[in-house]
Amino acid sequence: MSLFVSVQMVVTLTGDVDRWIRRFNRGNESGPRLVCFPHAGGASTYFHPLSVALADVAQVVAVQYPGRQDRLGEPPLTSIAALADEVVARVAQLDDRPTAFLGHSMGSIVAFEVTRRLEADPAAPKPLILFPSARPAPSRGRPGSVHLGGDEAVIGSIAALGGTDPRLLGDPELLALILPATRADYRAIETYHPEPGATVSVPMWVTIGASDPAVTEDEALAWREHTTGDFDLLVLPGGHFYLTEQIEVVADRIRTGLLGVTAS
Repeated sequence: MSLFVSVQMVVTLTGDVDRWIRRFNRGNESGPRLVCFPHAGGASTYFHPLSVALADVAQVVAVQYPGRQDRLGEPPLTSIAALADEVVARVAQLDDRPTAFLGHSMGSIVAFEVTRRLEADPAAPKPLILFPSARPAPSRGRPGSVHLGGDEAVIGSIAALGGTDPRLLGDPELLALILPATRADYRAIETYHPEPGATVSVPMWVTIGASDPAVTEDEALAWREHTTGDFDLLVLPGGHFYLTEQIEVVADRIRTGLLGVTAS
């Protein structure tokens, strides 16, 4: 499954931070931190398998957007700027261990905008490396209007990306729970327009699936226009949710990136 994931046990952080930042296990308490940003309609638990795969080297945490799972009673946010502003306020409260960001699909854009905000604040903690996944570069975003359509438009878009059991997309009770947040996420990403010339300074390692209908290799390569740091692109077998099938390969890539930036 991709969009719909079961709630896993999480390790509670402190204060208001734990509403936004979830930790599934202790991981490597002395290692760097990887903050993961979910896709549209996704939740923090999508990254639970990755937290297990990287437990030897890092403390993996994931952002939980409002409007889903245990935050179902909260209204979802409808702009990338609002999501980024909220996450920045929580990331700033984490301890000062070396940190990296991984975003999947829409989460790549949220992670990019969080990085921009942190880099603009001299007193804020800065990520050491950014791992965008399954998303065109900010300047190559595709026009979309799914959020303006009916429920069938949202469901059809989810189905087209693959990775979600069709039986779940036919469950009216489940759809009633997840469609409001998913539509809000689509509105956020479909109305996002980056500032002209927006860049970050951190290294950027991009990964996509070779058969992902949501991003081409050319669109992924354009991420290099948005960093003044090192750039790398890896194309793996799989579609939009290649990460689910390629978890060990992705974990090795992240492990290499983390060790590289923390050793320098």
